[in-house]
Amino acid sequence: MAAELSDPTENEDLQIISTGNTELDKKIADGLPMGSLTLIEGENDTGKSILTQQIIWGAMRQGLSVDLFTTENTSRSFIKQMESMSLDISEYFAWGYIRVFPLHVAGFEWKKEEMEGILARLVAHIRNSKSPVAIIDSLTLFTKYTQTDTILEFFTSCKTLVDQGKTILVTLHTYAFEEDTLVRIRSICDAHLFMKKDLFGDKYVMVMEAVKVRGARKTIGNLLMFEVHPGYGMKVIPMSFARI
Repeated sequence: MAAELSDPTENEDLQIISTGNTELDKKIADGLPMGSLTLIEGENDTGKSILTQQIIWGAMRQGLSVDLFTTENTSRSFIKQMESMSLDISEYFAWGYIRVFPLHVAGFEWKKEEMEGILARLVAHIRNSKSPVAIIDSLTLFTKYTQTDTILEFFTSCKTLVDQGKTILVTLHTYAFEEDTLVRIRSICDAHLFMKKDLFGDKYVMVMEAVKVRGARKTIGNLLMFEVHPGYGMKVIPMSFARI
């Protein structure tokens, strides 16, 4: 079945990005506000990229184009990952609703010379792009050679861009930052989603905590527990069955 592509010009009054998953939307106040800076934080394999991919899907289904800057995928592997979640983006990709910019490739080692200034160039690209939504997945790669002040300046620049109408999501690994730096980053962001793994019965599942969503129109449901099944995608586990 062909994807139903909306005209982005029809969404000028859009205020919320739905994830395309009703249960997930309920936990983040119906969706993420347009013109916001969202931090998705957690350790390895806690579902940060999965959550990001779900948000990308929802944005494109609403007719919004997305720029994805990824240290995790190439264009081909990203499309395959989306397909494994039962999210077919092939037509969205063909029509330019999603542009993938890989920031890391196998066999290439970032050095200080290449790293210097790249965050400023990312900000410039987002500013000049016609896409209203930008995703950086993840920021962790840049921490090895980047000073804390540069990281904080990057988030401040992103905040300026969202004040001008951009919607930006950034994922990062908690272990890569000092706690004081994390506190300052979280305070800059409009929304903070924290990801973790927890034991549910005899297996581990992913848990999302909506720590804050600034400007939310309704009370935020705090926790969402989910699994990811190949060929099916994200499966939400009712919290009535959870013992966290």
